[in-house]
Amino acid sequence: MIDSGWIVDAVLAFNDFVIFYFISLNTIYLMLLVLSIGAAMRFARETFFSDSQQILESDLTLPISVIVAARNEELTILETVRSLMRVNYREFEVIVVNDASTDGTLETLVSAYGLRKVDRVAKRSLETQSIHAVYGSASQGNIILVDKEQGGKPDALNAAINFSRYPLICSIDADSVIEPDALLRVVKPFVTHPGETVAAGGIVRIINGCQIEDGVVKNVALSNRALPILQAVEYLRGFLAGRMGWDAIQSLLIISGAFGVYRKETVIRAGGYSGKTDSEDLELVVRMRRMLRAEKKSFRMAFVPDPVCWTEVPTKFGDLARQRSRWHRGLIQTLWSERKMLFNPRYGRVGLFVMPYFVLFEMLGPFVETLGYITILVSYIMGSLDREYLLLFLSVSVFYGVFLSAAAVLLEEVWFRRYPNWLDVLKLLVFSLIENLGYRQALSLFKIKAFWDLLLRRRGWGDIERIRFLPAEHDGKRSR
Repeated sequence: MIDSGWIVDAVLAFNDFVIFYFISLNTIYLMLLVLSIGAAMRFARETFFSDSQQILESDLTLPISVIVAARNEELTILETVRSLMRVNYREFEVIVVNDASTDGTLETLVSAYGLRKVDRVAKRSLETQSIHAVYGSASQGNIILVDKEQGGKPDALNAAINFSRYPLICSIDADSVIEPDALLRVVKPFVTHPGETVAAGGIVRIINGCQIEDGVVKNVALSNRALPILQAVEYLRGFLAGRMGWDAIQSLLIISGAFGVYRKETVIRAGGYSGKTDSEDLELVVRMRRMLRAEKKSFRMAFVPDPVCWTEVPTKFGDLARQRSRWHRGLIQTLWSERKMLFNPRYGRVGLFVMPYFVLFEMLGPFVETLGYITILVSYIMGSLDREYLLLFLSVSVFYGVFLSAAAVLLEEVWFRRYPNWLDVLKLLVFSLIENLGYRQALSLFKIKAFWDLLLRRRGWGDIERIRFLPAEHDGKRSR
Protein backbone atom coordinates (compact mmCIF):
# COMPACT_ATOMS: atom_id res chain seq x y z
CA MET A 1 0.00 0.00 0.00
CA ILE A 2 1.36 3.45 -0.97
CA ASP A 3 1.89 5.87 1.89
CA SER A 4 0.07 9.07 0.93
CA GLY A 5 1.28 10.98 3.99
CA TRP A 6 4.01 12.80 2.07
CA ILE A 7 1.45 13.92 -0.51
CA VAL A 8 -0.71 15.42 2.21
CA ASP A 9 2.34 17.14 3.72
CA ALA A 10 3.39 18.51 0.32
CA VAL A 11 -0.11 19.82 -0.41
CA LEU A 12 -0.36 21.45 3.00
CA ALA A 13 3.08 23.05 2.58
CA PHE A 14 2.09 24.42 -0.79
CA ASN A 15 -1.15 25.71 0.70
CA ASP A 16 0.89 27.64 3.26
CA PHE A 17 3.03 29.06 0.45
CA VAL A 18 -0.07 30.15 -1.48
CA ILE A 19 -1.43 31.97 1.59
CA PHE A 20 1.91 33.75 2.09
CA TYR A 21 2.05 34.57 -1.61
CA PHE A 22 -1.42 36.13 -1.68
CA ILE A 23 -0.82 38.06 1.54
CA SER A 24 2.35 39.53 0.00
CA LEU A 25 0.57 40.33 -3.26
CA ASN A 26 -2.40 41.92 -1.52
CA THR A 27 -0.11 44.01 0.67
CA ILE A 28 1.47 45.45 -2.48
CA TYR A 29 -1.98 46.01 -4.00
CA LEU A 30 -3.09 47.80 -0.83
CA MET A 31 0.00 50.02 -0.90
CA LEU A 32 -0.65 50.89 -4.54
CA LEU A 33 -4.28 51.68 -3.73
CA VAL A 34 -3.28 54.02 -0.89
CA LEU A 35 -0.75 55.70 -3.19
CA SER A 36 -3.44 56.00 -5.88
CA ILE A 37 -5.89 57.65 -3.49
CA GLY A 38 -3.21 60.14 -2.44
CA ALA A 39 -2.34 60.80 -6.09
CA ALA A 40 -6.02 61.32 -6.94
CA MET A 41 -6.37 63.86 -4.13
CA ARG A 42 -3.26 65.74 -5.29
CA PHE A 43 -4.45 65.62 -8.88
CA ALA A 44 -7.83 67.05 -7.88
CA ARG A 45 -6.16 69.92 -6.00
CA GLU A 46 -3.69 70.71 -8.77
CA THR A 47 -6.23 70.66 -11.57
CA PHE A 48 -9.10 72.38 -9.77
CA PHE A 49 -7.98 75.80 -11.00
CA SER A 50 -6.17 74.57 -14.11
CA ASP A 51 -6.96 76.18 -17.43
CA SER A 52 -6.60 74.10 -20.57
CA GLN A 53 -6.42 77.35 -22.49
CA GLN A 54 -3.14 78.18 -20.75
CA ILE A 55 -1.64 74.89 -21.88
CA LEU A 56 -3.01 75.47 -25.37
CA GLU A 57 -1.31 78.87 -25.61
CA SER A 58 1.88 78.04 -23.74
CA ASP A 59 5.17 78.24 -25.65
CA LEU A 60 6.16 75.03 -23.87
CA THR A 61 3.30 73.08 -25.47
CA LEU A 62 5.11 71.28 -28.25
CA PRO A 63 3.54 70.33 -31.60
CA ILE A 64 2.50 66.70 -31.75
CA SER A 65 2.19 63.98 -34.37
CA VAL A 66 -0.65 61.56 -33.65
CA ILE A 67 0.17 58.18 -35.17
CA VAL A 68 -2.27 55.34 -35.84
CA ALA A 69 -1.39 51.85 -37.07
CA ALA A 70 -4.33 50.26 -38.87
CA ARG A 71 -4.88 46.83 -40.34
CA ASN A 72 -8.39 45.72 -41.26
CA GLU A 73 -10.04 48.47 -39.20
CA GLU A 74 -12.70 49.46 -41.73
CA LEU A 75 -15.49 49.44 -39.12
CA THR A 76 -13.85 51.83 -36.65
CA ILE A 77 -11.07 53.80 -38.38
CA LEU A 78 -13.26 56.65 -39.60
CA GLU A 79 -14.64 57.50 -36.15
CA THR A 80 -11.11 57.25 -34.72
CA VAL A 81 -9.72 59.72 -37.24
CA ARG A 82 -12.72 62.02 -36.82
CA SER A 83 -12.05 62.18 -33.09
CA LEU A 84 -8.38 63.00 -33.74
CA MET A 85 -9.18 65.74 -36.24
CA ARG A 86 -11.46 67.38 -33.65
CA VAL A 87 -8.91 67.63 -30.84
CA ASN A 88 -8.36 70.96 -29.17
CA TYR A 89 -4.66 71.48 -29.85
CA ARG A 90 -2.69 74.30 -31.40
CA GLU A 91 -0.43 72.42 -33.83
CA PHE A 92 -0.78 68.75 -34.65
CA GLU A 93 -0.90 66.24 -37.48
CA VAL A 94 -2.57 62.86 -37.85
CA ILE A 95 -0.64 60.07 -39.56
CA VAL A 96 -2.51 56.85 -40.28
CA VAL A 97 -0.48 53.91 -41.55
CA ASN A 98 -2.39 51.24 -43.44
CA ASP A 99 -0.49 48.01 -42.83
CA ALA A 100 -1.62 46.08 -45.93
CA SER A 101 -5.28 45.86 -44.93
CA THR A 102 -7.39 43.38 -46.88
CA ASP A 103 -10.67 45.18 -46.15
CA GLY A 104 -11.77 48.71 -46.98
CA THR A 105 -9.64 50.59 -44.43
CA LEU A 106 -7.66 52.45 -47.08
CA GLU A 107 -10.63 53.21 -49.32
CA THR A 108 -12.75 54.42 -46.39
CA LEU A 109 -10.25 57.12 -45.42
CA VAL A 110 -9.45 58.09 -49.00
CA SER A 111 -13.13 58.62 -49.73
CA ALA A 112 -14.02 60.38 -46.46
CA TYR A 113 -11.24 62.97 -46.66
CA GLY A 114 -10.79 63.25 -50.40
CA LEU A 115 -7.21 62.03 -50.16
CA ARG A 116 -4.88 61.98 -53.14
CA LYS A 117 -1.40 60.58 -53.65
CA VAL A 118 1.27 63.12 -52.70
CA ASP A 119 5.03 63.34 -52.60
CA ARG A 120 6.17 63.44 -49.01
CA VAL A 121 9.69 62.61 -47.98
CA ALA A 122 10.21 60.52 -44.88
CA LYS A 123 13.27 60.73 -42.69
CA ARG A 124 14.33 57.11 -42.49
CA SER A 125 15.23 57.13 -38.81
CA LEU A 126 13.83 53.63 -38.29
CA GLU A 127 13.90 50.64 -40.63
CA THR A 128 10.49 49.58 -41.93
CA GLN A 129 8.87 47.60 -44.70
CA SER A 130 8.55 49.37 -48.05
CA ILE A 131 6.06 52.19 -48.57
CA HIS A 132 3.58 51.84 -51.43
CA ALA A 133 2.05 55.31 -51.43
CA VAL A 134 1.41 58.42 -49.34
CA TYR A 135 -1.94 60.24 -49.42
CA GLY A 136 -2.75 63.80 -48.40
CA SER A 137 -5.65 66.24 -48.47
CA ALA A 138 -5.70 69.59 -50.22
CA SER A 139 -8.28 70.95 -47.79
CA GLN A 140 -6.88 69.44 -44.56
CA GLY A 141 -3.14 69.59 -44.59
CA ASN A 142 -2.63 67.93 -41.22
CA ILE A 143 -3.77 64.42 -42.19
CA ILE A 144 -1.49 61.90 -43.90
CA LEU A 145 -2.31 58.34 -44.92
CA VAL A 146 0.61 55.99 -45.53
CA ASP A 147 0.03 52.73 -47.38
CA LYS A 148 2.75 50.16 -46.81
CA GLU A 149 3.73 46.54 -47.09
CA GLN A 150 2.62 44.39 -44.16
CA GLY A 151 5.08 44.40 -41.31
CA GLY A 152 2.98 44.34 -38.16
CA LYS A 153 1.91 47.06 -35.75
CA PRO A 154 5.41 48.01 -34.50
CA ASP A 155 6.62 48.37 -38.09
CA ALA A 156 3.62 50.54 -38.97
CA LEU A 157 4.22 52.79 -35.96
CA ASN A 158 7.88 53.14 -36.92
CA ALA A 159 6.81 54.13 -40.43
CA ALA A 160 4.55 56.79 -38.95
CA ILE A 161 7.45 58.12 -36.86
CA ASN A 162 9.58 58.38 -40.02
CA PHE A 163 6.91 60.54 -41.66
CA SER A 164 6.20 62.63 -38.55
CA ARG A 165 7.31 66.27 -38.40
CA TYR A 166 6.88 67.15 -34.75
CA PRO A 167 8.93 66.54 -31.55
CA LEU A 168 6.14 64.68 -29.72
CA ILE A 169 4.38 61.56 -30.97
CA CYS A 170 1.11 60.18 -29.65
CA SER A 171 0.15 56.60 -30.42
CA ILE A 172 -3.57 55.84 -30.69
CA ASP A 173 -5.19 52.48 -31.45
CA ALA A 174 -7.32 52.34 -34.60
CA ASP A 175 -10.38 51.24 -32.61
CA SER A 176 -10.25 54.12 -30.14
CA VAL A 177 -11.71 57.60 -29.68
CA ILE A 178 -10.15 60.36 -27.59
CA GLU A 179 -11.90 63.29 -25.98
CA PRO A 180 -11.38 66.78 -27.48
CA ASP A 181 -9.13 68.02 -24.63
CA ALA A 182 -7.34 64.72 -24.10
CA LEU A 183 -4.13 65.77 -25.88
CA LEU A 184 -3.93 69.02 -23.91
CA ARG A 185 -4.26 67.14 -20.65
CA VAL A 186 -1.87 64.31 -21.42
CA VAL A 187 0.94 66.66 -22.53
CA LYS A 188 0.78 68.62 -19.26
CA PRO A 189 3.81 66.77 -17.81
CA PHE A 190 5.81 67.90 -20.87
CA VAL A 191 4.82 71.49 -20.03
CA THR A 192 5.38 71.37 -16.27
CA HIS A 193 8.62 69.33 -16.52
CA PRO A 194 9.84 70.13 -20.04
CA GLY A 195 13.43 69.06 -19.53
CA GLU A 196 12.69 65.69 -17.98
CA THR A 197 9.42 64.21 -19.29
CA VAL A 198 9.96 61.62 -22.03
CA ALA A 199 6.62 59.79 -21.91
CA ALA A 200 3.10 60.19 -20.56
CA GLY A 201 -0.02 58.08 -20.74
CA GLY A 202 -3.69 58.72 -20.20
CA ILE A 203 -6.41 56.46 -18.89
CA VAL A 204 -8.11 54.02 -21.25
CA ARG A 205 -11.82 53.34 -20.78
CA ILE A 206 -14.30 51.01 -22.46
CA ILE A 207 -16.24 52.40 -25.42
CA ASN A 208 -18.62 49.43 -25.71
CA GLY A 209 -22.03 50.81 -24.80
CA CYS A 210 -21.18 54.46 -25.39
CA GLN A 211 -22.91 56.55 -28.03
CA ILE A 212 -20.51 57.95 -30.64
CA GLU A 213 -21.36 60.74 -33.05
CA ASP A 214 -18.82 62.16 -35.55
CA GLY A 215 -15.88 60.96 -33.46
CA VAL A 216 -17.24 62.36 -30.18
CA VAL A 217 -18.51 60.36 -27.21
CA LYS A 218 -21.97 61.86 -26.77
CA ASN A 219 -23.25 59.51 -24.09
CA VAL A 220 -21.15 57.52 -21.64
CA ALA A 221 -22.75 54.23 -20.68
CA LEU A 222 -21.90 50.62 -20.01
CA SER A 223 -22.49 47.84 -22.47
CA ASN A 224 -25.50 45.56 -22.14
CA ARG A 225 -23.14 42.59 -22.33
CA ALA A 226 -21.41 41.07 -19.31
CA LEU A 227 -17.95 40.63 -20.84
CA PRO A 228 -17.30 44.32 -21.64
CA ILE A 229 -18.55 45.31 -18.16
CA LEU A 230 -16.13 42.87 -16.54
CA GLN A 231 -13.33 44.43 -18.57
CA ALA A 232 -14.51 47.92 -17.56
CA VAL A 233 -14.04 46.97 -13.90
CA GLU A 234 -10.67 45.41 -14.69
CA TYR A 235 -9.50 48.53 -16.57
CA LEU A 236 -10.54 50.81 -13.71
CA ARG A 237 -8.61 48.69 -11.24
CA GLY A 238 -5.56 48.45 -13.48
CA PHE A 239 -5.35 52.18 -14.21
CA LEU A 240 -6.76 53.90 -11.11
CA ALA A 241 -5.58 51.43 -8.44
CA GLY A 242 -2.45 50.32 -10.28
CA ARG A 243 -0.72 52.67 -12.68
CA MET A 244 -1.61 55.76 -10.68
CA GLY A 245 0.09 54.12 -7.69
CA TRP A 246 3.21 53.21 -9.66
CA ASP A 247 3.33 56.75 -11.03
CA ALA A 248 3.20 58.15 -7.48
CA ILE A 249 6.61 56.58 -6.81
CA GLN A 250 7.89 57.38 -10.33
CA SER A 251 8.16 53.71 -11.24
CA LEU A 252 5.68 53.45 -14.09
CA LEU A 253 6.56 50.50 -16.32
CA ILE A 254 3.62 50.50 -18.75
CA ILE A 255 2.15 53.25 -20.90
CA SER A 256 -0.76 51.92 -22.89
CA GLY A 257 -0.23 51.73 -26.62
CA ALA A 258 -3.85 52.81 -26.99
CA PHE A 259 -3.00 56.29 -25.72
CA GLY A 260 0.59 57.27 -25.02
CA VAL A 261 2.72 60.36 -25.76
CA TYR A 262 6.49 60.16 -26.22
CA ARG A 263 9.37 62.47 -26.98
CA LYS A 264 10.22 61.38 -30.50
CA GLU A 265 13.95 61.89 -30.21
CA THR A 266 14.10 59.53 -27.21
CA VAL A 267 12.03 56.88 -28.98
CA ILE A 268 14.29 56.98 -32.03
CA ARG A 269 17.45 56.77 -29.92
CA ALA A 270 15.97 53.73 -28.17
CA GLY A 271 15.43 52.05 -31.55
CA GLY A 272 11.71 52.68 -32.01
CA TYR A 273 9.04 50.04 -31.62
CA SER A 274 10.31 46.48 -31.68
CA GLY A 275 8.65 43.50 -33.30
CA LYS A 276 10.60 41.09 -31.09
CA THR A 277 7.83 40.95 -28.51
CA ASP A 278 4.03 40.73 -28.67
CA SER A 279 3.57 43.82 -26.49
CA GLU A 280 5.41 46.65 -28.22
CA ASP A 281 4.22 49.39 -25.85
CA LEU A 282 5.51 47.69 -22.69
CA GLU A 283 8.78 46.70 -24.32
CA LEU A 284 9.43 50.24 -25.57
CA VAL A 285 8.89 51.82 -22.14
CA VAL A 286 11.17 49.32 -20.39
CA ARG A 287 13.86 49.73 -23.07
CA MET A 288 13.68 53.51 -22.81
CA ARG A 289 14.09 53.27 -19.04
CA ARG A 290 17.14 51.05 -19.41
CA MET A 291 18.73 53.36 -21.96
CA LEU A 292 18.12 56.55 -19.98
CA ARG A 293 19.39 55.02 -16.75
CA ALA A 294 22.51 53.83 -18.58
CA GLU A 295 23.02 57.39 -19.83
CA LYS A 296 22.56 58.63 -16.24
CA LYS A 297 19.95 61.14 -17.36
CA SER A 298 17.18 62.50 -15.18
CA PHE A 299 13.81 61.69 -16.73
CA ARG A 300 10.12 61.33 -15.96
CA MET A 301 7.42 58.99 -17.23
CA ALA A 302 3.97 60.05 -16.11
CA PHE A 303 0.45 58.71 -15.87
CA VAL A 304 -2.28 61.34 -16.15
CA PRO A 305 -5.67 59.98 -14.97
CA ASP A 306 -7.86 62.68 -16.53
CA PRO A 307 -7.31 62.56 -20.33
CA VAL A 308 -9.50 59.77 -21.61
CA CYS A 309 -9.17 57.42 -24.52
CA TRP A 310 -12.21 55.24 -25.20
CA THR A 311 -11.35 51.89 -26.75
CA GLU A 312 -13.24 48.86 -27.97
CA VAL A 313 -12.79 45.59 -26.05
CA PRO A 314 -13.57 42.00 -27.05
CA THR A 315 -17.17 40.85 -26.76
CA LYS A 316 -16.38 37.15 -27.19
CA PHE A 317 -14.37 34.93 -24.86
CA GLY A 318 -12.33 33.54 -27.75
CA ASP A 319 -11.21 37.04 -28.75
CA LEU A 320 -10.48 37.90 -25.12
CA ALA A 321 -8.41 34.73 -24.72
CA ARG A 322 -6.27 35.59 -27.74
CA GLN A 323 -5.81 39.17 -26.60
CA ARG A 324 -4.80 38.33 -23.03
CA SER A 325 -2.54 35.49 -24.11
CA ARG A 326 -0.77 37.91 -26.45
CA TRP A 327 -0.44 40.54 -23.71
CA HIS A 328 1.06 37.99 -21.34
CA ARG A 329 3.43 36.68 -24.02
CA GLY A 330 4.61 40.25 -24.45
CA LEU A 331 5.16 40.60 -20.71
CA ILE A 332 7.20 37.39 -20.55
CA GLN A 333 9.24 38.34 -23.61
CA THR A 334 9.95 41.82 -22.27
CA LEU A 335 10.97 40.64 -18.82
CA TRP A 336 13.28 38.06 -20.38
CA SER A 337 14.86 40.46 -22.88
CA GLU A 338 15.46 43.05 -20.13
CA ARG A 339 16.42 40.53 -17.44
CA LYS A 340 19.67 42.38 -16.75
CA MET A 341 17.56 45.02 -14.97
CA LEU A 342 16.18 42.47 -12.49
CA PHE A 343 17.43 43.10 -8.92
CA ASN A 344 19.99 45.51 -10.39
CA PRO A 345 20.46 48.63 -8.20
CA ARG A 346 21.73 50.48 -11.27
CA TYR A 347 18.11 50.83 -12.35
CA GLY A 348 16.83 52.14 -9.03
CA ARG A 349 13.35 51.25 -7.79
CA VAL A 350 12.42 49.73 -11.14
CA GLY A 351 15.30 47.25 -10.99
CA LEU A 352 15.08 46.47 -7.28
CA PHE A 353 11.33 46.34 -6.82
CA VAL A 354 9.14 46.87 -9.88
CA MET A 355 10.77 44.33 -12.19
CA PRO A 356 10.85 41.63 -9.46
CA TYR A 357 7.19 42.38 -8.71
CA PHE A 358 6.24 41.86 -12.35
CA VAL A 359 8.19 38.59 -12.50
CA LEU A 360 6.94 37.13 -9.21
CA PHE A 361 3.36 38.35 -9.21
CA GLU A 362 2.30 39.38 -12.70
CA MET A 363 4.17 36.81 -14.78
CA LEU A 364 4.05 33.83 -12.40
CA GLY A 365 0.88 34.78 -10.53
CA PRO A 366 -1.49 32.84 -12.82
CA PHE A 367 0.37 29.61 -12.04
CA VAL A 368 0.28 30.14 -8.29
CA GLU A 369 -3.39 31.10 -8.26
CA THR A 370 -4.46 28.19 -10.47
CA LEU A 371 -2.38 25.69 -8.49
CA GLY A 372 -3.90 27.12 -5.32
CA TYR A 373 -7.38 26.17 -6.51
CA ILE A 374 -6.13 22.74 -7.57
CA THR A 375 -4.54 22.02 -4.19
CA ILE A 376 -7.76 23.02 -2.45
CA LEU A 377 -9.58 20.44 -4.56
CA VAL A 378 -6.88 17.84 -3.83
CA SER A 379 -7.05 18.63 -0.11
CA TYR A 380 -10.81 18.20 -0.17
CA ILE A 381 -10.56 14.85 -1.96
CA MET A 382 -7.92 13.61 0.49
CA GLY A 383 -9.95 14.83 3.48
CA SER A 384 -7.26 17.25 4.68
CA LEU A 385 -9.05 20.51 3.87
CA ASP A 386 -10.14 22.38 6.98
CA ARG A 387 -12.64 25.19 7.11
CA GLU A 388 -10.22 27.74 8.58
CA TYR A 389 -7.77 27.36 5.71
CA LEU A 390 -10.53 27.58 3.10
CA LEU A 391 -11.87 30.80 4.62
CA LEU A 392 -8.36 32.25 4.82
CA PHE A 393 -7.66 31.36 1.19
CA LEU A 394 -10.93 32.89 0.00
CA SER A 395 -10.23 35.99 2.08
CA VAL A 396 -6.77 36.64 0.62
CA SER A 397 -7.57 35.61 -2.96
CA VAL A 398 -11.24 36.28 -3.75
CA PHE A 399 -12.65 38.66 -1.16
CA TYR A 400 -9.66 40.98 -1.27
CA GLY A 401 -9.95 41.09 -5.06
CA VAL A 402 -13.55 42.21 -4.65
CA PHE A 403 -12.42 44.94 -2.26
CA LEU A 404 -9.78 46.25 -4.68
CA SER A 405 -12.16 46.30 -7.63
CA ALA A 406 -14.90 48.02 -5.63
CA ALA A 407 -12.37 50.54 -4.31
CA ALA A 408 -11.29 51.36 -7.88
CA VAL A 409 -14.92 51.90 -8.89
CA LEU A 410 -15.49 54.21 -5.92
CA LEU A 411 -12.25 56.04 -6.69
CA GLU A 412 -13.58 56.67 -10.20
CA GLU A 413 -16.93 57.86 -8.87
CA VAL A 414 -15.51 60.20 -6.21
CA TRP A 415 -12.80 61.95 -8.24
CA PHE A 416 -13.55 61.47 -11.94
CA ARG A 417 -17.27 60.64 -12.36
CA ARG A 418 -17.20 59.57 -16.01
CA TYR A 419 -20.34 57.46 -15.63
CA PRO A 420 -23.23 59.90 -15.10
CA ASN A 421 -25.86 57.21 -14.57
CA TRP A 422 -25.84 55.90 -11.02
CA LEU A 423 -27.22 52.59 -12.30
CA ASP A 424 -24.00 52.12 -14.27
CA VAL A 425 -21.98 52.77 -11.12
CA LEU A 426 -24.08 50.23 -9.24
CA LYS A 427 -23.60 47.78 -12.08
CA LEU A 428 -19.82 48.25 -11.87
CA LEU A 429 -19.91 47.53 -8.15
CA VAL A 430 -21.93 44.35 -8.71
CA PHE A 431 -19.54 43.19 -11.41
CA SER A 432 -16.57 43.89 -9.13
CA LEU A 433 -17.90 40.89 -7.19
CA ILE A 434 -18.79 38.80 -10.21
CA GLU A 435 -15.36 39.17 -11.86
CA ASN A 436 -13.76 37.24 -8.99
CA LEU A 437 -16.13 34.31 -9.47
CA GLY A 438 -14.88 32.87 -12.73
CA TYR A 439 -13.68 35.75 -14.89
CA ARG A 440 -10.40 36.30 -13.08
CA GLN A 441 -9.72 32.57 -12.99
CA ALA A 442 -10.34 32.38 -16.75
CA LEU A 443 -7.81 35.17 -17.29
CA SER A 444 -5.26 33.13 -15.34
CA LEU A 445 -5.79 30.21 -17.71
CA PHE A 446 -5.39 32.50 -20.72
CA LYS A 447 -2.10 33.73 -19.29
CA ILE A 448 -0.88 30.21 -18.60
CA LYS A 449 -1.58 29.44 -22.23
CA ALA A 450 0.84 32.23 -23.13
CA PHE A 451 3.71 30.13 -21.70
CA TRP A 452 2.61 27.18 -23.82
CA ASP A 453 2.45 29.39 -26.91
CA LEU A 454 5.98 30.60 -26.26
CA LEU A 455 7.26 27.06 -25.87
CA LEU A 456 5.71 26.19 -29.23
CA ARG A 457 7.06 29.47 -30.71
CA ARG A 458 3.58 30.69 -31.54
CA ARG A 459 3.43 34.37 -32.33
CA GLY A 460 0.87 36.60 -33.93
CA TRP A 461 -1.60 39.35 -33.20
CA GLY A 462 -4.75 37.25 -33.36
CA ASP A 463 -7.83 38.53 -35.14
CA ILE A 464 -10.49 40.16 -32.95
CA GLU A 465 -13.97 40.79 -34.28
CA ARG A 466 -14.64 44.50 -34.66
CA ILE A 467 -18.05 46.06 -34.12
CA ARG A 468 -18.88 49.43 -35.65
CA PHE A 469 -19.28 52.15 -33.03
CA LEU A 470 -23.02 52.43 -32.40
CA PRO A 471 -25.38 54.05 -29.89
CA ALA A 472 -25.64 52.18 -26.62
CA GLU A 473 -29.00 50.62 -27.40
CA HIS A 474 -27.45 48.89 -30.42
CA ASP A 475 -24.32 47.71 -28.60
CA GLY A 476 -23.13 44.29 -29.63
CA LYS A 477 -24.96 44.04 -32.95
CA ARG A 478 -22.82 43.10 -35.89
CA SER A 479 -22.40 45.70 -38.60
CA ARG A 480 -23.59 44.70 -42.02
